[in-house]
Amino acid sequence: MTDPPYRRIVSSFQARIAAGELRAGEKMPSIRRVAQDWGVAVATATKAMAILRDTGLIETKVGSGTVVSARATATRRRDGAAAPDRARLVRTAIEIADAEGLDAVSMRRLGTELGVGPMSLYRQVAGKDDLVAEMADTVFGDDELPAPGPDGWRAKLELVSRLLWQLTQRHPWLPRVISFTRPLLLPNAMAHTEWTLRALDGLGLSPAVRAREAIILPSLVMTTALSLAAEIEAEHTTGETFDLWWLARESRSAELLHSGAFPHLATIPHEVVADLDGLFEHALARHLDGLAAHVSGVAEPHGP
Repeated sequence: MTDPPYRRIVSSFQARIAAGELRAGEKMPSIRRVAQDWGVAVATATKAMAILRDTGLIETKVGSGTVVSARATATRRRDGAAAPDRARLVRTAIEIADAEGLDAVSMRRLGTELGVGPMSLYRQVAGKDDLVAEMADTVFGDDELPAPGPDGWRAKLELVSRLLWQLTQRHPWLPRVISFTRPLLLPNAMAHTEWTLRALDGLGLSPAVRAREAIILPSLVMTTALSLAAEIEAEHTTGETFDLWWLARESRSAELLHSGAFPHLATIPHEVVADLDGLFEHALARHLDGLAAHVSGVAEPHGP
């Protein structure tokens, strides 16, 4: 009885389906009814039903509502297999997200990839949110930050920023996971922040300024990485590369740029737009130039 209420609800329905008490096609009780029967909040009942749906035990059918899935029998057979360890589960989820995006990661898909019943995976993680947090922390831990690192605060900040940029290129889903206002408490990600703060130590900057820099630098990386992730997703969804996309719009682009209404835009080389590495390096350099000027101003003695 130490399990949270939503887990007890899930386990109860899983047991009833496994025992054949609830059969394929049989209508499930409504979320409101589940909340009443179990004495829990509607949000708790909703979470439990979402897990049952994600694992393939129940499904929604037009005209019938939520019913026990026809795949429930197959799921019961696979549930007898040994559950994978947490590390294998997380690495498999990372591989799926890297290849197909974060939306492709589900307990049902992972169960198929690992050859086990989706419900057995809940012995390792509480749900997808828990799994995604573990995925993010794992990839942050793949690149070990050097100690003490290169000489000078600027070289250190360039290093940690470029490592993060490379990380987002390998794992385009990562920017969707990171929040700067509601951060996940991930030890390996926190180690990156600690390393950055240490690089800024001894420059005479206030704790507030150092904290803002530790937020701004990764946000600069993540903002550029979001464009990269969007481009990858668009190419996967449409099958159209960036060059083909622009080619299809070449006549309209030429019409607008040669109209004389946008003389400065007309001078921009086409290749600059697609060069996200160049955009990242430019943004990083200009930001650090500004920080260097601020550091120099802090270090200069002030007159009476």
